[in-house]
Amino acid sequence: MYSATHTQMFAGLLALLLALPTHAEGFITRLLNKPVPGGVAVIDLGNPAQAPKVRYQGKPVLTVHEDGQRWIAIVGVPLSTKPGSQQVEVEGGQKLSFQVGAKHYAEQRITIKNQQQVTPNAKNLARIERELAEQTRAYRQLSARQPSNLLFDKPVNGPLSSPFGLRRFFNGEERNPHSGLDFAANRGTSIKAPAAGKVILIGDYFFNGKTVFLDHGQGLISMFCHLSAIDVKLGDEIPRGGHVGKVGATGRATGPHLHWNVSLNDARVDPAIFIGAFKP
Repeated sequence: MYSATHTQMFAGLLALLLALPTHAEGFITRLLNKPVPGGVAVIDLGNPAQAPKVRYQGKPVLTVHEDGQRWIAIVGVPLSTKPGSQQVEVEGGQKLSFQVGAKHYAEQRITIKNQQQVTPNAKNLARIERELAEQTRAYRQLSARQPSNLLFDKPVNGPLSSPFGLRRFFNGEERNPHSGLDFAANRGTSIKAPAAGKVILIGDYFFNGKTVFLDHGQGLISMFCHLSAIDVKLGDEIPRGGHVGKVGATGRATGPHLHWNVSLNDARVDPAIFIGAFKP
């Protein structure tokens, strides 16, 4: 016969089991689910026979089949998003809510010798607008390919320097927050693809200098800028770890480094999430 103690232990174990989720979080969810402004929200879509089509703020969202158990939506949360409830729309009319938490981003103050890179004249402003439109079109490209990996490799061997999301002041004037992650690296250091991708844009831009965009699939895009050399061509398919170019200081840069952007559903998000280096 069971004692009262055994009965209590059994009841406690049963309560614990009932409190657990019906399935454990998969690796991708544990890696990427950082639902803050400038972060990533991972949303459980169940396990329908085909990949659900999901949109967030009117833009298509990356979906993957995690661990063969369920579909998940991997949503880029714009840095401008206010903490609180957000929704995605699933084809068929279903709406799923998720919560965006708060995150504090520090400030960075930079001195630039070239005043045109702080307050450009009309000619340079026109160039900047053209280049911004070109890059925005690249960020909004959507290919059907599935990303080869979501735990990214670091694109250069070097320490992280300026983090994502910094409020930036150039010569005392506030400008857009830092939209990527910087790596301290010597000029000429090889830049490698963090995941397989197709080269969808190459340019030499006013602010970004020599720049390469890689499409990893379904709106997941990397951008590398300030390069000293671009060693790929438009349309090239680059394998994971493939050489893209070399670190430099072109464009608005105070010294050699790699600036790396990651974009999801046209939202620039913290690349540190994808290399397991995110700090709350």
